[in-house]
Amino acid sequence: MADIFDVIADPTRREILRVLLDRNTEVTHSVGEISVSEIVASLELSQPTVSKHLKVLREAGLVSVREEGQHRYYRLDPQPLEAVEDWVIPFTASDEDVAISVRIAEETREFASTVGKVLADTRHRVSSATERVTPKKWRKD
Repeated sequence: MADIFDVIADPTRREILRVLLDRNTEVTHSVGEISVSEIVASLELSQPTVSKHLKVLREAGLVSVREEGQHRYYRLDPQPLEAVEDWVIPFTASDEDVAISVRIAEETREFASTVGKVLADTRHRVSSATERVTPKKWRKD
């Protein structure tokens, strides 16, 4: 499989992805699918050119296809682009974004610590209460 960066480096494939994204976000097209012929018409490219690029996008996992007779309907699958997003974000994050991320991480650790302490205390209290009310013959010692 081609590297995701190589796949999206091609401007034609990026335009196809844009068309698929537009279709995916249109309210009138709830399934987010688009036929090859609609992509051809939208980009004013030849059908073989579009099909060639769709094959590359499909192999990279960026699109899925549904076949219906002679027709192919494509849909965007943005999940593989998350790797690109993860790589790009550190380069585009502002100092404020980094500060917010650090603060959120600290708050999350503090919250997790507090929840852990409360759960441990609750477990201890339940165990103690259970021992006081459970007859000795039923206890696991």
